[in-house]
Amino acid sequence: MDVPGDLGVKAGAKARRGSGWYEVLARVGLVAKGISFGLVGVLALELALGSGGQATSRQGALKQLAQHPFGKVVLVALAAGFAAYALWRLVESFATQGDEKKKWGKRLGGIGRAAIYAALTFSALKLVIGAAGGGESQDQKAHRTAAMALGWPGGTWLVGIAGAAIVGAGLFQFWRAFSRKFEDRWRGMGHDAKRWFVPLGIAGHVARGIVFGLIGIFVIKAARDYNPKDAIGLDGALEKLAHASYGPWLLGLTAAGVVCYALYCFVDARYRDVSA
Repeated sequence: MDVPGDLGVKAGAKARRGSGWYEVLARVGLVAKGISFGLVGVLALELALGSGGQATSRQGALKQLAQHPFGKVVLVALAAGFAAYALWRLVESFATQGDEKKKWGKRLGGIGRAAIYAALTFSALKLVIGAAGGGESQDQKAHRTAAMALGWPGGTWLVGIAGAAIVGAGLFQFWRAFSRKFEDRWRGMGHDAKRWFVPLGIAGHVARGIVFGLIGIFVIKAARDYNPKDAIGLDGALEKLAHASYGPWLLGLTAAGVVCYALYCFVDARYRDVSA
């Protein structure tokens, strides 16, 4: 165990058992994760159906939520959930045991996830206090980050490798979908329940694979053409689908998949074995 002190030892023990406050963090965090993806999916589905909506990232969906009655109350709850998810992943990353290489791979992945949800926590709290006013979209952040990286020595290669890694993450989502590996950590689920919940996991991971794949391809394009404006985020990926041939159908199917992923997160919150 690498976390110093008696508190770290106790935290590691809780994490390895998946019990107590550690389990609460995990399950609350997974619910918040599901809600955030559900907001994105519903907004994109409304856009595809021509009834308003928006192709947006999770940060953009939080901004939309802030405009509704009681929206800030929900944002406070989501901020707490995102913080719980970030802390869960951080504790998990240091409690993981086993082969040294695998341990460090899982640790880096856990720290990365914790950082993403810490940023979402910060975004939600900024909206609650009204300090987020014209924040950048994910597309704008992608453009800025790509422009900065392209200016570094070997920047074209760095951006290209980053894009390839994102495409790889998309392929991993497809693998998880069709191998049904996401089932491996479910505990106590009956056969009848699996008949309903496994398709949610498959559809949700396929949708994530499509989105990751699009983001990665356009990041590679930004490197190839030395044009940072080609880089996109989640909002840009959904926009690309909306403006493609048969756009409403493609966007609608992907949006429905994102909603399925949100529902899968709720199922995961109930049945996942969260032990490190």
